Amino acid sequence: MRRRTFSWGIPILVLVCFMSLGRGITSASVQADSSSGEMTEEKALTLAEQFGIDVGEVDEEIQKILGLMKAEGVVVFEVIGGSPAELSGIKVKAVIKEVDIFEIRTLLDLGRALEKTLQTQNFTVATYEPMTGVGVTGGLNFHFVRILQD
Repeated sequence: MRRRTFSWGIPILVLVCFMSLGRGITSASVQADSSSGEMTEEKALTLAEQFGIDVGEVDEEIQKILGLMKAEGVVVFEVIGGSPAELSGIKVKAVIKEVDIFEIRTLLDLGRALEKTLQTQNFTVATYEPMTGVGVTGGLNFHFVRILQD
């Protein structure tokens, strides 16, 4: 699948914001190439580790295990103690659906979003946590991330 590349300047960002009013910002903005090169799975995993999580894409097997409607998103396998991810309340088995304004459907989406947001030191992460037991339904959770500096 070929993705379009945009050079993000203020006018384009304003246009995207106006176009997205009333219907949410789409993942097109997260698919723009970063200034430091093309996103790779290895780079995405490194950024996720820097954030404090070990992750993988939701495949059909994980979809069945977690009881998800479709095989889409990025699932958290482990949360590193004392990391920004742990401090914000992200849990194992959570499926990351959004980072700030960026919709997350693949590992590469997560890498692109983290590349942009980790440097801001303050951002939000939306996760879906599946049903954990009988009578307990899953739900969407919003985590406020603040990266502390020494």
